[in-house]
Amino acid sequence: MEDGLTLGRYELESRLIVGTGKYPSMDVMQAAHAASGASMVTVAIRRIHLGQSNGRTLLDYIDRERYTILPNTAGCFTAKDAVLTAQLARELLETDLIKLEVIGDEQTLHPDIRQTLEAAEQLVRDGFTVLPYIGDDPVACKQLEELGCAAVMPLAAPIGSGLGVCNPYSLTIIKERARVPVIVDAGVGTASDAVIAMELGADGLLMNTGIASARDPVLMAAAMKHAVKAGRQSFVAGRMQKRLYADASSPLQDIIRT
Repeated sequence: MEDGLTLGRYELESRLIVGTGKYPSMDVMQAAHAASGASMVTVAIRRIHLGQSNGRTLLDYIDRERYTILPNTAGCFTAKDAVLTAQLARELLETDLIKLEVIGDEQTLHPDIRQTLEAAEQLVRDGFTVLPYIGDDPVACKQLEELGCAAVMPLAAPIGSGLGVCNPYSLTIIKERARVPVIVDAGVGTASDAVIAMELGADGLLMNTGIASARDPVLMAAAMKHAVKAGRQSFVAGRMQKRLYADASSPLQDIIRT
């Protein structure tokens, strides 16, 4: 599917996955989700407050008939905590999906590769469909694939930075070697960043802050929808070869001389 994305046994109509944090209100979040065209929404399990005064939680603002929920282990710093959080998510949401995050550095929020590999191995063995957040490291991505992860999710830049694709070379290598979907996760700040990531061959894109922290989150969500589609179409079409010198659009040999 040109617009769709397959993750394990899950078929998604959109290649864009969106988050649920940092929105100015739940109403804005719902409107942005709708404008994005996404069919999967990620939720940080450790940040769901079950004891709110109005009796509602974040999950009550997500239409389960419309969106596939992707629980994540944000806030975990060890494999043990990540596995426990994934197990809680499976019980709470009745899903085998998990976006695995094991953070190794509090300032950059870069993942701990060793702990991520350890958690991924256990979760795959336990029957989870594992989508691991990882650095733009071709070796780590290949190791996660070999463990049985349904996709790999290399960062474009630090989480929430909006810096865009900082290392296109590594992302190109990761995509070239991968036999599972490559979903660029973290660092995308605007529509042009999304296009670049998709033109590099990414199979999908996950973003939250770039939409939620925009001046108009709903409008930015719509922009990201179109950017992901345009970038994917451009990648599939195949760009023209770059040249050092000009090459006339109307070659002289095609002109009839009289």
